[in-house]
Amino acid sequence: MMGRFASRICGSSDLYAGSGKGPECSVNFVTCHDGFTLNDLVSYSDKHNEANGEGNRDGAGENFSANYGVEGDSTDPAIEAVRQRQIKNFLLTLAIARGVPMLLGGDEFRRTQRGNNNAYCQDNGTSWVDWSLGERHSELVSFVRQVFAFRRAHAVLRREAFYNDRDIEWFDPSGHTPDWLDPAQKRLGCLVHGEDGPDLYLMFNASTDSASFLLPRLTHAGKWRLAFGTARSSTGSDAAEGHADAVSGTCYAVGSRSSAIVVATP
Repeated sequence: MMGRFASRICGSSDLYAGSGKGPECSVNFVTCHDGFTLNDLVSYSDKHNEANGEGNRDGAGENFSANYGVEGDSTDPAIEAVRQRQIKNFLLTLAIARGVPMLLGGDEFRRTQRGNNNAYCQDNGTSWVDWSLGERHSELVSFVRQVFAFRRAHAVLRREAFYNDRDIEWFDPSGHTPDWLDPAQKRLGCLVHGEDGPDLYLMFNASTDSASFLLPRLTHAGKWRLAFGTARSSTGSDAAEGHADAVSGTCYAVGSRSSAIVVATP
């Protein structure tokens, strides 16, 4: 799974390179008009299509979703925190992957269909967009703006060519080559050489425990600065690299089910 994840970040050369196509032919998305919304992907373990009148037999059964303890809405702060982090993890990965990102409208503010993954026949509140969610989840809206502004600011993330070995390096948290065949490995670091821009170090921790990532040695004098941490609030200046927090020490702690990006700065 970790190898497939890395391939998707790089534009899916395993799918397109043999045909002579580049990553611009890869349309990347987490959710689309069919299936769960992003909010429901982290809020429901099963589809709930009873209102469609087909005995819940319609719609795909393979949603690859999780509810993190409660099926549907939850007032538990711990469950909501995990769901918010997972949503940010998905959106961050979408924004930094080479290819063409596609964002389902409403995912930026947690639009829900109450677990209905086949709402084609629901011309009502199930399928309508509740725009008030934009205010309720303004912090997430801010995060989405920031991650896609980050993508625009770093041309290396959206080049119409596949990465080669000089462009990108992969690490486990200790700084060694990842064991790509280990199914239990859920932590991955990725050094993207900026060429005409700064280097980026991406850290992904899908495990339920915090992980300390050894930061790569900087090519030139300078500091690593935090651009994003999905466990942090997005209302601050994390994404404004000139004002982002400098990372002290040689390691950075990435919390459970979280991602982070640091940027090399003078």
